Amino acid sequence: MFNPSSQLWVDTNQFRVNKELIVRSGSSDVDFALLKDGKLIELHKEENSSDFAVGDIMLAKVRKPVPGLNAAFVNVGYEKDAFLHYHDLGPQLSSLLKFIKRVSTGKLKDFSLKDFPFEEDIDKDGVINDVIKANQSILVQIVKEPISTKGPRISSELSIAGRYLVLVPFSNRISVSQKIEDKDEKDRLKRLVQSIKPKGFGVIVRTVAEGKKVAELDKDLQNLLNRWQAMCKKIYKAPQPSKVLSEMNRAASILRDVFNDTFTGIHVDDETLYYQIKDYLSNIAPKKESIVKMYNAPVPVFEKFGIERQIKTSFGRTVSMSKGAYLVIEHTEALHVIDVNSGNRSNKAKSQEETALEVNLIAATEIARQLRLRDMGGIIVVDFIDMSDAENRRTLYNHLREEMSDDRAKHKILPPSKFGLIQITRQRVRQELTIKTREDNPNANGEVEAPIVLIDKITFDLERIIKNDKAKNGIILNTHPFIAAYLTKGFPSIRSKWFLEHKKWVKILPRDAYTYLEYRFKDKNGKILK
Repeated sequence: MFNPSSQLWVDTNQFRVNKELIVRSGSSDVDFALLKDGKLIELHKEENSSDFAVGDIMLAKVRKPVPGLNAAFVNVGYEKDAFLHYHDLGPQLSSLLKFIKRVSTGKLKDFSLKDFPFEEDIDKDGVINDVIKANQSILVQIVKEPISTKGPRISSELSIAGRYLVLVPFSNRISVSQKIEDKDEKDRLKRLVQSIKPKGFGVIVRTVAEGKKVAELDKDLQNLLNRWQAMCKKIYKAPQPSKVLSEMNRAASILRDVFNDTFTGIHVDDETLYYQIKDYLSNIAPKKESIVKMYNAPVPVFEKFGIERQIKTSFGRTVSMSKGAYLVIEHTEALHVIDVNSGNRSNKAKSQEETALEVNLIAATEIARQLRLRDMGGIIVVDFIDMSDAENRRTLYNHLREEMSDDRAKHKILPPSKFGLIQITRQRVRQELTIKTREDNPNANGEVEAPIVLIDKITFDLERIIKNDKAKNGIILNTHPFIAAYLTKGFPSIRSKWFLEHKKWVKILPRDAYTYLEYRFKDKNGKILK
């Protein structure tokens, strides 16, 4: 049975986790795969045609306020108007509007804010018509990319993110990441930032700033101030709408947000990207610059690191896990539903409650990975296997929270309900990542699961048969000729790997009459093994 001491082992060894970033460049986009101990945990795609990235700052024009929604529709240059709610205006909206007007007309050329007179904060419970008007110029930041039929979600409370700090114009507040739990360290960082913070700007201290010296923080702050100055210079006589500050390229932004000392390798198959990443690392972590490697092998980089296989087996409706368990992930307009199944697994040494806990803990780890991998947002309801022991339900809840602690998206997890359901809300800022994992059916019209997904199912069934000691009289696998060839080709073949792992030789007999998805395990007497 799982006990807290085994979880403690995982926690205390987290610093040994190896992380690798694999970068694949295509003709029109770049893919970024983040691996944790060889397992795919995040997948990002940067498309060259994308004009609206989270973090971009636009000089936009208010189309029309809508009092009934207490919001305004704003023209940011997208086919659909962006949505700006009153609560996303920021308390210092009046100061921002005054600043934009003076800068865009050329009356203000000092962008430091040290001598800029601030206006009073707007009423936090006010109405949209009182503060902005149609055709008014406004600086806004993309906080959610266009999703489905909706335009971008925007905010006029601006922020510019750096490696250690986030710069917030028209504010004087200093705040420290809640993930830094040490009170003394929080106080130290606040004092350091207070000593270097310019007037008129607020600063948010990021988690990675923990333990850093004032020189490193100051260097990051100066870079952010330089970006602010460059942005303000673009506002003068700029067309409306137009982009005045771009979020840094995706490679740099991913490194900024996820990079830490546990990274052991960054492999890039494009020379230009290779030098961009190397230059960026030389600024933020010079000692780690050597881990950036140029990948030149003939085998595609995603194939080399097993990413293509993981994509095929991770993005389907059904997700297989260890011990024969699996998840079923369904998407609806209102929410996502995840069902946890124990599969055909049986273990006489354990009670039903212990088996349920073990499968639920495995599922919680995989669910945390799936949410990050697919970038699932909104409401997620997970139907775990029922457990009657309150302590086991608490163990599951704590384990899920721990597994999701590395998730950069804002999220909230509620304790298990009486029905065994756990509800999760997760911030949605981008279109959910969906990848087609089905292929044309060679037997008939329609589609079937890709061979790799089918092979994984066959492997799980084989492991279960061997574990349940049903393979004493030998194992014969009957399957479609295409699948039989797939299992036996190459060296080492998949069948050879099975033998090395289980010390059992599987005789594979193709059957022309079988459909593409059909397979059966039998013993040498022809008895079907279930």
